[in-house]
Amino acid sequence: MKKVLIANRGEIALRIIKTCKDRGIETIAVYSDADAELPFVSEADYAFRIGEPPVAKSYLNSDKIIEIAVSEGADAVHPGYGLLSENSTFARKIEEAGIKFIGPDWQTVEKMGDKIIARKTMLEAGVPVVPGTIEPVADVEEGVKIAQSIGYPVMLKASGGGGGIGMIKCDNEAMLIQHFASSQQRALSYFGNGSMFIEKYIENARHIEVQIFGDSFGNIVHLYERDCSVQRRNQKVIEETPSPFLTEELRNKITQAAVLSAKAVSYTNAGTVEFVVSESGDFYFLEMNTRLQVEHPVTEMITGIDLVGWQLDVADGKPLSLTQDEIRAAGHSMEFRLYAEDPVTFMPSPGSINQLILPENEKVRVDCGYKQGNSVTPFYDPMIAKIIVSDSTRESVISEAEKFFSDLTIEGLKTNAALFQRILSDEQFRKGDYTTAFLAKQPTKK
Repeated sequence: MKKVLIANRGEIALRIIKTCKDRGIETIAVYSDADAELPFVSEADYAFRIGEPPVAKSYLNSDKIIEIAVSEGADAVHPGYGLLSENSTFARKIEEAGIKFIGPDWQTVEKMGDKIIARKTMLEAGVPVVPGTIEPVADVEEGVKIAQSIGYPVMLKASGGGGGIGMIKCDNEAMLIQHFASSQQRALSYFGNGSMFIEKYIENARHIEVQIFGDSFGNIVHLYERDCSVQRRNQKVIEETPSPFLTEELRNKITQAAVLSAKAVSYTNAGTVEFVVSESGDFYFLEMNTRLQVEHPVTEMITGIDLVGWQLDVADGKPLSLTQDEIRAAGHSMEFRLYAEDPVTFMPSPGSINQLILPENEKVRVDCGYKQGNSVTPFYDPMIAKIIVSDSTRESVISEAEKFFSDLTIEGLKTNAALFQRILSDEQFRKGDYTTAFLAKQPTKK
């Protein structure tokens, strides 16, 4: 592999470029008019304008991206996360063009991209699944009957959804009736798939995911778990590993279930199996993400493994370099997603970054997609950077994170840095005693 096109933007494009440079692999960036001045464009060996700012005219223009990959002689395409990363048609077209897709094969992407099919597959494999439907819900009347049999509260979800989009908690029949049609239409608009399903809402739950990896020789391993329970609008804000909630026994059960999930679909490359875990320790499969996750750096920090490097190796036909017994985890790591958003309302707050001072610390890794003077535009996810803090213990990680956000300087737009300071000082969080409802229960403070 000598040349890789990165079909993404911002910090993840920079992250992929870094590993490619370390390996002497040339990189091709694609960018929209809104991103022309961002660091990933200048860091790549080659960069091509892909279109106007809206994603439909730029980063989702799969035919244009493939055209550039072919004309520039790319050996492979890395989709990053989001955008086209879980688009099976894109993955198939890449493979048909004779170019390697850095991810699982398109059939797996397609199969796991449909949450209903994924649920059926895991049930057949013997992996515990959240109680709910395994067929699309035809209409709101059928939905009401199903919800009555399951018992409220329930989650109404889009079969093709992701990133917290297309899902809503319904506490009663009135809410389900109110939201069914609008959720279905939103799913159709976002994912081109209006199929909906209903599953039981697990109260006071943890959101635990397991990093898995497979190669083309049938080897499948896990790289431990990540606790992603600090969320707003069903989207992750802070991730950490190891989870402060899991016992060693429960950790073993969940990671084994994740490997079983991956084996059920003969998984290759990087993936994540997501579970919801109840207060009593019962756990259920939620979904499989067929890509690299935003929060992959915390896994890298505790295992010492370059996950992008492993992705390149597997795509290049090489076996995994370590067996399960050889993969070790040490220390603790947390990732904080620094967004250009109001820390109270969580609404995006685009604008120019007039000043940006990121404190330097050997225990802090910063994956940043912007530099001072750049603008965070309203066209894309408003994440500015990922702050990854790692140390020997959870307590010391919290202490180092408090120092970082106290010294952080960013001016010109609102960010959620104040939210992190509030969370880090919260006794419930400091004890590791939090659930997915943690932020919703926090008092609103300015």
